[in-house]
Amino acid sequence: MAGPHAPAGRVHKRNTISDQQKRRELALKRQTESRRDSQQHARRLAASALSLSSSSAEEPAEFNFRQEEKVHVLPEQPLDELTITAVNDHVDEDLPPQAKEEEEEEEAASTVPNWKRLDGAGFQEATKLKGARARQWFARQLMLPEWMLDIPPRLNREWYVLPRPAGKRCLVVSSNGTTVSRLRNGRILHYFPSALPNGARTKNVAGTGHTFCILDCIFHEADQSYYVIDMICWRGYSLYDCSAEFRFFWLNSKLAETGACDPPSTYHRYQFHVVPIYDCDRAGLQDAYNGPLPYIRDGLLFYNRHAHYELGLTPLCLVWKDENCSQYFLDTDSNGIVPTQQHVVLELQEDGTVGTIDDPPVILANMPRQFLQQVCSIFILYLLARMRSI
Repeated sequence: MAGPHAPAGRVHKRNTISDQQKRRELALKRQTESRRDSQQHARRLAASALSLSSSSAEEPAEFNFRQEEKVHVLPEQPLDELTITAVNDHVDEDLPPQAKEEEEEEEAASTVPNWKRLDGAGFQEATKLKGARARQWFARQLMLPEWMLDIPPRLNREWYVLPRPAGKRCLVVSSNGTTVSRLRNGRILHYFPSALPNGARTKNVAGTGHTFCILDCIFHEADQSYYVIDMICWRGYSLYDCSAEFRFFWLNSKLAETGACDPPSTYHRYQFHVVPIYDCDRAGLQDAYNGPLPYIRDGLLFYNRHAHYELGLTPLCLVWKDENCSQYFLDTDSNGIVPTQQHVVLELQEDGTVGTIDDPPVILANMPRQFLQQVCSIFILYLLARMRSI
């Protein structure tokens, strides 16, 4: 039925749903299905265990971690090799020349195990990796936000907003009496003692091998501090499949208990801070956007309350930047100067057009056939040259 002010014969149409909103709905649906499958598997496992004979002569069956990916059992053996891996990786970064290092990265990309997360058997296998293979593996362990393209429905009720600190995004892992931070590319940033669980070799902090901690942080150069934006594992307990609401609650309640937020000391080299977390109402958005902060602001991060910690790009975590809340709104060169031209990455379609990765994609240009033929010829020559050098 036409609206009161609509032209005669014109039917009122519903607002179209953006592509990003469709991805958000699909991501939440996948989370629900994954949780349901895990619950059903747990019930079957419990029922099977109860139905087994209690005879002492019966041997326990071995559990295949690789096949049963739905059950995330945390490691029970000491993680001594994590420290060895970190030291070897740190030394390996400085000694070989750049050309040899690039070859190692390419070779490692095809040999890194297919485990994704740092809980369960994946962490045990990750501790055995060294050098380029370790960097490739750890480079896949962060949740990456999408650019905020539209305003999500129920923003004020189902989303949090965080003022993002300017600095280096990194993964901080404490285990076996030491702490290691790795950048987004998997390289080691710092190797240091901390007050995190099992993060230093002291009687009060060190513990058993399965007592480890994994934090998603940003290292702020100005005050030499780590600002924590998410908690992934705490004292060996996995939080990957917990909602952002629960993870943020634990982050605010648990981190300060360890003394990690205290000033630096002999067994605690860098101070940790929790990034302020606001509800997405008018007051929260205003405080996150232009409120006073102890660090340099670099945009805003938006988290869906129900979002799990998913590795890679996810529409349930969004980032917003403009000239008022980020000094890195535009790309800059190594000297911090904005170049005259900005770069953008587009996807080449089969018909020769280039566009965004949206579904459907936004087509922005049509590449000339002669140009595509030249590019393909150059690429083939490059591959042949690489094959001869092997």
